[in-house]
Amino acid sequence: MQSNSIPWWHPEALRRRRPYLQARARIVATLRNFFLDAGFSEIETPALQVSPGMEPHLLAFATELQEPGGGHRAMYLHTSPEFAMKKLLAAGSGPIFQFARVFRNGERSTTHHPEFTMLEWYRPGAGYRDLMDDCERLLAAALTATGAGEFRWQGRVASPLALQRLTVMEAFQRLAGVDLAACFAGDGLPDKAVLRAAAGHCGVRVSNDDRWDDIFFRIFLERIEPGLGSPHPTAIYDYPIAMAALARAKPENPRLAERFELYVCGLELANAFGELTDPHEQRRRFAADQAAKRALFGFDYPIDAAFLQALHNMPDCAGIALGLDRLVMLCTGAERIEDVLWLPVD
Repeated sequence: MQSNSIPWWHPEALRRRRPYLQARARIVATLRNFFLDAGFSEIETPALQVSPGMEPHLLAFATELQEPGGGHRAMYLHTSPEFAMKKLLAAGSGPIFQFARVFRNGERSTTHHPEFTMLEWYRPGAGYRDLMDDCERLLAAALTATGAGEFRWQGRVASPLALQRLTVMEAFQRLAGVDLAACFAGDGLPDKAVLRAAAGHCGVRVSNDDRWDDIFFRIFLERIEPGLGSPHPTAIYDYPIAMAALARAKPENPRLAERFELYVCGLELANAFGELTDPHEQRRRFAADQAAKRALFGFDYPIDAAFLQALHNMPDCAGIALGLDRLVMLCTGAERIEDVLWLPVD
């Protein structure tokens, strides 16, 4: 039910959302042509996977696959189509994109929904900076499709005419007064004590039990994120390697990863990587992520062995996942993600 007790399927509820939904349709059509004109293939991959995703903080929906012969095995609804799309890249698909329905349990807010649409694309032979160029053009195209002149969300506006590019180190220094480079020990490993002290100096409360990445995220969410994406969309890039489980290290500085996130009006819109293609390093990172998940929730998810095998054949590439529903919100000024869905999970 909506807050005014009118069911989502009521004609009045649909009438109120219809302008947002019409804009959504125009944006999807525009972005589909954007990629097709650039030589991408539109693909579809199964939502049912043996591994839903390895991020420690994400919770998946579990189910069971019943085989006709009586066998059965645990399966999950994917939190991202990433593993399946990379298998296609390994098979020689070339540049690909997908509007994928994805599923994340335990997530519902004005900007989160248990089921949502992710636009994901991969460019073989490209780097993560090439994806920044994609984002700059894509944002302008999406806004033009709606006839709006700027992005709007929660009283903030952003012009699509230029994409601001800011390193994570620069953002921490500029927005939080934290010298992030000083928060690593001499061996290049994160120094939790130094980062904890830095958090205290910028007014962010942390506990002794917090890990280095917990403190990083607290500072980021409280001091960095609100300052991103206005008056222009912002690509914040070169994350510490510990913050990028699926990204390759920068050759010139292996403490940093080829990763960026896209922000518009303070809202996270996309996450991009120069993709890691080393299966042994990927397995090591997956194991570390699942150890973290067990510590947080008391369980973990299986590793997709076929995905690790496919990495042996995967070309150098860059990939990105963008929240389509959030993009529609930004183009239309909608305040809630449910305003831009034909029907929510209810």
